Amino acid sequence: MEISMYDKIGEQNIRKLIHDFYNGVKKDPVLSPLYEGDFDGAQERLTLFMIQYLGGPQTYSAQRGHPALKRRHVPFPVEDETISHWLKNMKNALDQSEINPENKEFLWKYFQYTAEFLRNR
Repeated sequence: MEISMYDKIGEQNIRKLIHDFYNGVKKDPVLSPLYEGDFDGAQERLTLFMIQYLGGPQTYSAQRGHPALKRRHVPFPVEDETISHWLKNMKNALDQSEINPENKEFLWKYFQYTAEFLRNR
């Protein structure tokens, strides 16, 4: 039986990664205004999404339905500047994490792919 990325990385590491990411987003002049102060809600949604995506409990879908990432991001400008800032903050959070290098690389590739996938402007 193959071990999921969720089990390889661990829920606490996923939660810390997303927490550290949002600490950066709160201070980011480009990204911060997009959240309209709902950092806690956004952090919880991304945490649950990543847990589910990586093979953990399906709580995200149970609470919010199908992820539908493109549809959920339509109201927000996902363009060069926002992608650049989003990835910079995520890279900083990954660099701070205790996730092993192989799993960091997996996550970094996923985040880069997804940021481009969500481009809508």
